[in-house]
Amino acid sequence: MNSLEQSIKKYAIPFETQDDLTPIIEAIGEAKIVLLGEASHGTSEFYSIRAELSKRLIEEKGFTVIAVEGDWPSSQQVNRYIKGYLEEKEDVKDVLKAFNRWPTWMWANEEIADFITWLKRHNTKSGGGQNVGFYGIDVYSLWESLDEVITYLSKTDPESEDLELARKAFACFEPFNRHPETYAMSSVNISEACIDEVTKLLKSIRVHEDNYNDVQEADLNLKINAMVAQNAEEYYRAMVRSDDISWNVRDEHMVEVINEVMDYHGNNAKIIIWEHNTHIGDASATDMEAAGMVNVGQILRLQNRKENVFAVGFGTYKGTVIAADQWANPYEMMVVPPAMKKSWEYAMHAAGEFNKLLIFDDDNRHLFDEWIGHRAIGVVYNPEFEAYGNYVPSKMGSRYDAFIYLDETKALTPIEHDNP
Repeated sequence: MNSLEQSIKKYAIPFETQDDLTPIIEAIGEAKIVLLGEASHGTSEFYSIRAELSKRLIEEKGFTVIAVEGDWPSSQQVNRYIKGYLEEKEDVKDVLKAFNRWPTWMWANEEIADFITWLKRHNTKSGGGQNVGFYGIDVYSLWESLDEVITYLSKTDPESEDLELARKAFACFEPFNRHPETYAMSSVNISEACIDEVTKLLKSIRVHEDNYNDVQEADLNLKINAMVAQNAEEYYRAMVRSDDISWNVRDEHMVEVINEVMDYHGNNAKIIIWEHNTHIGDASATDMEAAGMVNVGQILRLQNRKENVFAVGFGTYKGTVIAADQWANPYEMMVVPPAMKKSWEYAMHAAGEFNKLLIFDDDNRHLFDEWIGHRAIGVVYNPEFEAYGNYVPSKMGSRYDAFIYLDETKALTPIEHDNP
């Protein structure tokens, strides 16, 4: 047995019931920012365990904000549902169908439906005193966010300068027929593209944000949608120049949204962030750093004191997963093969074929900081070729503050859309 496996054996805590998560809750301490990862976007246990951790953080430590790797407009439907802002009584599964952009299964699934039901019940019991919010922090919803801005301003301030600017921004993007790839390619030959329009819109809304104060968060919703429009324009323009640059634009946007939401909720706000391991695990402890890439976990650590940020990674040795074989193709259930030898997941398995968790601290971190491949499965996945692109070289003790390992996992259960 090698030294890494021996260290895992020494420090691993068996994970058999939800009560076994208590050491992680204790290790989080007074941190205000907790990042909960996942090794895929289609594994049931990653969602259900994050939900259990989130429930305990909400009930035991007063967390009131959840931010997810999803679109802002779709997530707002969930936020309004759990806070009772929707006039009509909708079913939770109907609310989750707001996630109608591929890959729909990431948030429109049974595991999330259970968690959202719990959140609504929790908020109802709190009577508005400690309401928990649910926010999407991703950058993709350029047209949907402009739609939201125009719809809201048309109803509330039809003569406003902001509405005129929003319509100008929309008109600039309209020729591209809601196809971001078309805009991205076209922007190569356009000196300023639609930069001015979205920049002026966000600047104007920030200047006038006091005009939109609303108990149902209309001011926050308006500002973030304008921010999405500006940053999505930059993201799609960067996409044709460099994957590394567009990655950074996206993760920097997500941090910007996190900080705006935190500021909105005041100095005592505490946030739980649900994203893939590749976003929440510190990029400086991976080979991403050599490519000049940053991520949410790294930036938040740099912006905040060490004790204020706590990142939990997830992984599995084998099982099944929901993914697609190509971008925009229908999802399918796929078999996740046993992890490669000399990988982190293989070492965790070799140290004992059972679920376990590790907590990295100043005493043991160095024992887990040798470079090793750590499996990452995206929405597009081909198990036959995972050895060539699904393992991220990482120093695990520095990348995370804790790690939850599940020896075998199963695929999550999508909620069917009319056009899955």
